[in-house]
Amino acid sequence: MAAVRRGDAQAVTTLLEARAAPDTVKDDGLPALCLAIAAYDATVARALVDGGADAGQPLPDGTTPLIRAIDGGSPAVVASVLGREPRLRLPEAEREHLLALARHWYQRGAEDELRSRTGRSGPVHRAQVMDTDYHHVTQLTLGGHTVRAGHGAILTDLEWAFRILTPVDALISRAVAQHDPDHVDWRSARWVLSERRSQETWSAVTVFRHDPDPERRRFVLDVLFAYLVWSSSRRNSYEEETAELLVAWISDGEDDPGVLAEVLWVLSETDYQELRVVGLLYRSHPDPRVRARVPDLLRGWATPHPPLVATARTALLVLAGDEDWGVRVQAGAVLVSENDGSSAFTEAVVGLLRDPVAEVRSGIAQAVADGAACPAAVADALLDLLDEEDFLTRLNAAYGLLRRDDPRTGDAIERLGALSRPGFEDDHRLSALWSWKWNRDHPSAADPAT
Repeated sequence: MAAVRRGDAQAVTTLLEARAAPDTVKDDGLPALCLAIAAYDATVARALVDGGADAGQPLPDGTTPLIRAIDGGSPAVVASVLGREPRLRLPEAEREHLLALARHWYQRGAEDELRSRTGRSGPVHRAQVMDTDYHHVTQLTLGGHTVRAGHGAILTDLEWAFRILTPVDALISRAVAQHDPDHVDWRSARWVLSERRSQETWSAVTVFRHDPDPERRRFVLDVLFAYLVWSSSRRNSYEEETAELLVAWISDGEDDPGVLAEVLWVLSETDYQELRVVGLLYRSHPDPRVRARVPDLLRGWATPHPPLVATARTALLVLAGDEDWGVRVQAGAVLVSENDGSSAFTEAVVGLLRDPVAEVRSGIAQAVADGAACPAAVADALLDLLDEEDFLTRLNAAYGLLRRDDPRTGDAIERLGALSRPGFEDDHRLSALWSWKWNRDHPSAADPAT
């Protein structure tokens, strides 16, 4: 119970493997799983369920841990408590009850249901919290009772877990209702549709590219992107169909610059043969969000059309001097990755590493650190960045020098400071710098001949 309270999932797993009882109860008669659910600790909840905790056991108030998880409103916690293959384990009546509960919360709204259950009429405290590493949800607190408003995602996840094919228009409506692509409701709808790879679903999703609501059109693009990149086997990725659809989308004329930028972004993830042609069409677009997507479309110089390559190179250099710093970062990153050894490219990268905007210097330093060996002039510019206030910029500068086997690497590491920093424990750059420093200070241990 102490391990559950402190959120130590590894200790919980170790104790369960040592035959601790997964349904250990507290003094109030509630099992450990309920403690994890109340704390919104999805990792510990999963460890308990994987270790044998019964998510369906009756509790003194007539609920079950799984019901409590749904009431709590966290999709991450519900997924952990639901466990594997719930459609095969749970009777149909229980599945229907869980769906009805999630649907009730969603249709009524978390705040109204919270007021109804607590009988309180005072102000509700709202906070945006991360439910997963990348997606958030609103957390509501009233009279000491807390719920998360993630019931749209919970309903979507339960339907998919029980293999109910929810109509596409209903999933899209849930996704866009929060007006936030980082909300859990958007995430769940996108995930489910990215897993439903039938031609019927594809057609039902893509028809919404004509929807008058730009947010629905953005959601279509998000699903298309998921089709392209979320399958290691490229199973039914519809890559050719996606490219054709996006080109038609562009030809039809997308009037929302934000959506148009997303169209170009997804198109850049395909193998469409005329990416450069499309990119050049938008190199002078008035909206910087659109111009920022152009550099990725101009990548690659292996082409039988030298004039097109020359035009693309010139456009890229112009974008590297764009008035918008975000466009400059994107152009600079492509200049680094596509470096053809020309003085023009090198001078442009050096200029960006000395850009007056800190975000530009930081972004290009990262591109150089991740890229191939850089010319001497670029390495000199990296050295200057070791005086930056931003640690990440200094880290990328030092790592870039190390990758170039620059003789100033040791000085760069000393100027970087401590190599042990909270939040960077698994950072490959710090690890490489630490190893380089250790090998320098222990040459005999580093020499395999000794």
